[in-house]
Amino acid sequence: MSSDKKFTTADVGQHKDADNGYWLIVENGVYDLTKFMDEHPGGDKVLKRFAGKNATKAFWKYHSESVLERYGAKYKIGEVGEAAKL
Repeated sequence: MSSDKKFTTADVGQHKDADNGYWLIVENGVYDLTKFMDEHPGGDKVLKRFAGKNATKAFWKYHSESVLERYGAKYKIGEVGEAAKL
């Protein structure tokens, strides 16, 4: 998928399980972390907790900007096309 694709928060909300994949929002970026679940240093449990939601606050609590710079482009599939709630 192209990273210039627009999604609503409702679109993202449908991707919160193994059948539909695991998507989440950080800032206004939409990330498909389905293939990253097993690689996440904190385990998949935390990603599953925020799947389908805006994870901006939690992301910045535990990560620096360098993490988003390093991994973001690989997993970013688009942006929220509406104002996302934090």
